[in-house]
Amino acid sequence: MERIQKLYEMFVRAAGSLESPFLLIVRLYWGWQMMQTGWGKLGDLGKVTNFFASLGIPAPAVNAYFISGLEFAGGILLAIGLGSRVIAFLLAADMAVAYYLADHEALLSFFSDPGKFSAAAPFTFLVASLIVLIFGPGKLALDAIIAKRSGRRPHPVDATRPAPLQDSVSIPRL
Repeated sequence: MERIQKLYEMFVRAAGSLESPFLLIVRLYWGWQMMQTGWGKLGDLGKVTNFFASLGIPAPAVNAYFISGLEFAGGILLAIGLGSRVIAFLLAADMAVAYYLADHEALLSFFSDPGKFSAAAPFTFLVASLIVLIFGPGKLALDAIIAKRSGRRPHPVDATRPAPLQDSVSIPRL
């Protein structure tokens, strides 16, 4: 049993060591994609305003500026890991609204046709935002550097420390 506990702990530490590089890749890739999306919207605000108006969004011009700026600046901040969880929350909310208003049919197909749900444009942006919102930006982010320099822990929970095997897995004794 002790050998199994040691192997389990080694496995969890090895898998946990991939957390920050994974989060960095998610942030860099999807931050870049979100920044490009925002930049594209900023380059054609008339089209975005008309689209928002067609969806019945109140104050479409104001919201077009806000969402375009959020996606552009938010993508940059997500990529560098600054204000990560706040930005991830705002971007997740943006994508949830996009699902509801622009891809409502895909949203309703969550259980009946998961492929349609996951193929919708907001899906990957929503998932990436939720990953950063829930797990944080990782140790390879400006948030972590600032927290370290200020003497605070960047992560309130140490995800790399494995839970004791007896607490996480019930193995019946014979």
